[in-house]
Amino acid sequence: MTQFVQHTQASAPEASRPLLDATERAWKFVPTLQATLAESPVTLEGYSKLFELVGQSSLSPVEQQIAFLSASVFHECEYCSMGHTYLARSVKVPEQAITAVRESLPIDDPKLEALRQFTQAVIRERGFVGDPATARFLQAGFTPAQLLEVVLVIATKTISNYVNHIAHTPKESFMDDPGLKWVSPRNREAAARLGAAGRLGAAGRLGAAGRLGAAQ
Repeated sequence: MTQFVQHTQASAPEASRPLLDATERAWKFVPTLQATLAESPVTLEGYSKLFELVGQSSLSPVEQQIAFLSASVFHECEYCSMGHTYLARSVKVPEQAITAVRESLPIDDPKLEALRQFTQAVIRERGFVGDPATARFLQAGFTPAQLLEVVLVIATKTISNYVNHIAHTPKESFMDDPGLKWVSPRNREAAARLGAAGRLGAAGRLGAAGRLGAAQ
């Protein structure tokens, strides 16, 4: 497995250092995602700028986090799904909405549910959502500008979600909180297969031991 460096100010390329400084000022620490992105100054700058621009969009803070979390869950990014669960709670996203997005269930609030569905449809269909889906999104109370801003959210999360998959970005210490833990469907399935194989192996060993005992 390729090892990606978690850069500090001392190890980062020179062009990444002011970006890490800005990250630390904004977040009070340097997340492992940004420490990984620092390997490529332009990628770190691109991600940081896109994230900043989403914050300047006409989507409300609650809507931003629903879109961020919806994209991260769809991409099965554990790091970002946990991170945006934390950020969603910090801006008072209803707990039912957070749980629904994390578990791929409908959100009670119809406007937020329209946002979840549209965000994931854009990713799933690679933008070819069709006019009916666009119309439903706008009829839910969003503007054409906000539709474009959903694409901005997806672009932002495509960088972080994909980098986390490729680089196996280490989780943040705060993600040890059981209330934030989120396991992707593929990892749940892998764990279930491993557990089934373990049980099958144990049963086989017990059976063999039983047959050996009977033979004696």
